Amino acid sequence: MNRPAEPILHVDLDAFYASVEVVKDPSLAGRPVIVGGTGPRGVVASASYEARRFGVRSAMPTVRARRLCPDGVFLPPDPETYRAYANRFREILQQVTPSVEPIALDEAFLDVGGATRLFGPPTAVAAAIRSRVLQELGLTCSVGVAATKLVAKLASEACKPDGLLLVPVDRTRAFLGPLPVRRLWGVGERTAELLTRLGIRTVADLARTPIPILERLLGEAQARQLATLSQGIDDRPVVPFEPPRSIGHEQTFERDVDDADEIARELLHLSHRVAARLRSEGYRARTVTLKARLPTFVTLTRSRTLTTPTDVGSELYAVVRELAASLPGARRRYRLLGVQAGGLQPAGAEQLALLRGRRWAELERAVDRVQRRFGEGLAQPATLLERPRDP
Repeated sequence: MNRPAEPILHVDLDAFYASVEVVKDPSLAGRPVIVGGTGPRGVVASASYEARRFGVRSAMPTVRARRLCPDGVFLPPDPETYRAYANRFREILQQVTPSVEPIALDEAFLDVGGATRLFGPPTAVAAAIRSRVLQELGLTCSVGVAATKLVAKLASEACKPDGLLLVPVDRTRAFLGPLPVRRLWGVGERTAELLTRLGIRTVADLARTPIPILERLLGEAQARQLATLSQGIDDRPVVPFEPPRSIGHEQTFERDVDDADEIARELLHLSHRVAARLRSEGYRARTVTLKARLPTFVTLTRSRTLTTPTDVGSELYAVVRELAASLPGARRRYRLLGVQAGGLQPAGAEQLALLRGRRWAELERAVDRVQRRFGEGLAQPATLLERPRDP
């Protein structure tokens, strides 16, 4: 059987976090469900389609969401449950084809060009995936089917919620043409503003614009990239797996923190969370980055490259403390703190650590086992006992 002309699928679970909460508690069905930070500085992570009718959107401050939808059901995130559903979702996709490229917990690209002999044409594969996700997870998903990743993703967005849309090759430009130019990958706020000054508002406008004009406006590389995408041309393959570039955690505080001991506890907590993720995903980090946001919303970052990669929280914390001490200002107040581990490499590629590091690593892995069995926070550094639990 020949390879189909439209072998790329983009599968996207609808309002993922909010939908999982409805599966957990069916009494929430049909109600506006909003998942995210519930404090005064919280941010919406997911909103059901019932909530979206009131104007609630992801990344919106929770305070504003409450004003728009006072009768909404506001719930804190349940990351462990979401990961469990995401893992099962990925298993369903990988039973269709090994060519699955996850791009978030709730969405992935698939190349089903080699699966049509077993499962039929791409639209039949998409329909089967949607049916299995609904039957096995109780969730709906939207699927775009196209010749390229860009068009498949735009198609899944166009048929949300709970839809399936095929964009045939010969209809690609007609599909893209009316879309706002902002929908193309690589067009951010600044680029969109520059294009609008030239009267380029839609993808069709962009496709009609001579490349030399775009090059003078955007530079050669970006101009040629956007011109190509506007024609529906996107030669990027589905990449089954890409190691993460970094692993990090950050915390936005309900009030600005300025107490040195409290800041130290937060950095210790974040360092251990990042280290636990490194160990669970099988990586060590060579670069440690501190992120600090001031009350004025100015964000500061400091990084350091280690001589020996690590997955030990106490070692991350030691570096982060030194980075924090290098930040300007005699009396520091922070709205947000974050710790990120980068320069990741597989843990198995590293030689045996020094004795000190190995002892700490063994201790922290013992804590990992306790927390997996009895729950997060039941084993932790004594310093963190004074830290209030996350809401």
